[in-house]
Amino acid sequence: MKLSIKAFGLTCGILWGLAVLLSTYWIVISESGGATMGLLGKFYIGYSVTWIGGLIGLVWGFVDGLICGAIFAWLYNRLAAKKE
Repeated sequence: MKLSIKAFGLTCGILWGLAVLLSTYWIVISESGGATMGLLGKFYIGYSVTWIGGLIGLVWGFVDGLICGAIFAWLYNRLAAKKE
């Protein structure tokens, strides 16, 4: 079975972007510090555990998930082709 690189990349990008956005907003609403989520600011330029930072994290998360998902699908297709 072959994976669609575009579809898998887009799916991963959307899911990861939403995960960063929703977890950031959860921390902002619950006022629970968010030290762990704050570490994403070291990787995602401009990200912080704030309302605006959640939107920035959404964009960075989408790009990150898109690239990683596409690489994963491409690698999966290459390895699956060798197995056959």
